[in-house]
Amino acid sequence: MGKFSAVIVIILFAFNSHLAFADWHKKSFHVMGTLAHVEFWLDDDAAQATADELIVAVEQEMQRIDQTMSPYIATSALSVINRDAATRPVIVSQELFDLLIDAQDIAKLTQGMFDITYASVGYQYDYRKHLKPDQAAINKALPAINYHAITLDKSNISVSFTHPDVKIDLGGIAKGHAVKNCIAILKKAGIEHALISAGGDTTLLGDRMGRPWFVGIKHPRAEDKTAVQLPLSNESISTSGDYERYFIEDGVRFHHIINPKTGDSARNVVSVSIIGKNPTYVDALSTAIFVMGLQQGMALINELPEYEAIIIDNQQTLHVSTGLQQD
Repeated sequence: MGKFSAVIVIILFAFNSHLAFADWHKKSFHVMGTLAHVEFWLDDDAAQATADELIVAVEQEMQRIDQTMSPYIATSALSVINRDAATRPVIVSQELFDLLIDAQDIAKLTQGMFDITYASVGYQYDYRKHLKPDQAAINKALPAINYHAITLDKSNISVSFTHPDVKIDLGGIAKGHAVKNCIAILKKAGIEHALISAGGDTTLLGDRMGRPWFVGIKHPRAEDKTAVQLPLSNESISTSGDYERYFIEDGVRFHHIINPKTGDSARNVVSVSIIGKNPTYVDALSTAIFVMGLQQGMALINELPEYEAIIIDNQQTLHVSTGLQQD
C-alpha cells in the first residue's frame, strides 16, 4: 500500500538549452524511502539565492513529513499511534488528523480497498529479505485490518484503535500529501512553472514554459522503457506498480501493494496510474484501483469525473478511462 521508489520517469525536453540551464533550477534527493525531485523556472537571473532557498524549503518539508509519518522512525507521530492508540487516545497534529480523515474518506469511497490498517499484516513482510508471513499469521492479522477500527475524535484531535492489534501505514497517501505541500510552498513564492515528484507521485504546476510537461509511465516489465508518455500541465499523477518492492517465490510475485481483504499482494493488474488535481487523493486512488483490478477499478474511476486512469493488466495490455479515450 505504498510506493517507495520512482515509478514515473519524467521526460524533459529542453527547448532552449541556454535558458534551461540559466533559469531552470532543480535538485534530486532521497527522502521518504524514495527519490524525490524538484524543478522550477525562475525568471530573475539574479535570484539564485531565492532558488536555493526554495529548494531547501522543499527538501526540509519532505523531511519533516517523513519524520512525522514514517513507520520506520521510532519517534514519529505515526509510530506513537501504532504503539499506544489501542490503549489510549493519542493526540496528534491537525495536519496528521486531517490526513487520517482523508484516508478514511477514501477507504469509504473504495469500499475498503484503500485501508491504512493493512499494515496490521503488512509489517510482517520484508521484501529485501524475501520474507512473508505464513497463512496462519495472515489469518490471525486479518481481523485487525479494518478501517472502522480507527476512531478519530475531532473534539480533542486524537486517534484511537478499537482492536488491540491494529497498525496503520500512510505509505499510500503520505507522498501525495508531501508533494501537495511542496507545490504550495513554490506557489506561495510566486513560482508558476514547476514539477515536484516523490517516487511514483508527481505534481505539475503550470506548463514547461509554453510546452506541456511530458510524463512517461514506466513499463512494468522492462526496466528502461516507458509504456506511454503523457503531455500534462497543472495536473497530478500517481503510479502504483508491482515492480518496485517485491520478490518472487515459487513463481509467485510478492510485492508491497497489499489487498486488505486477503493480507496478500494484489495481483489483478501490474500498474495503475491516476491523474487528477488533488495529489493526496491521486496517490491513494492509484493504490486502491490497483487492489480493485481492471473492471472494478475502472468502473469507479469512470464515476469520478475529476480523475482519469491508465491501467496495465497482467497481459501488459494498456487500458484508459473514458475521459482519456479519443473519439
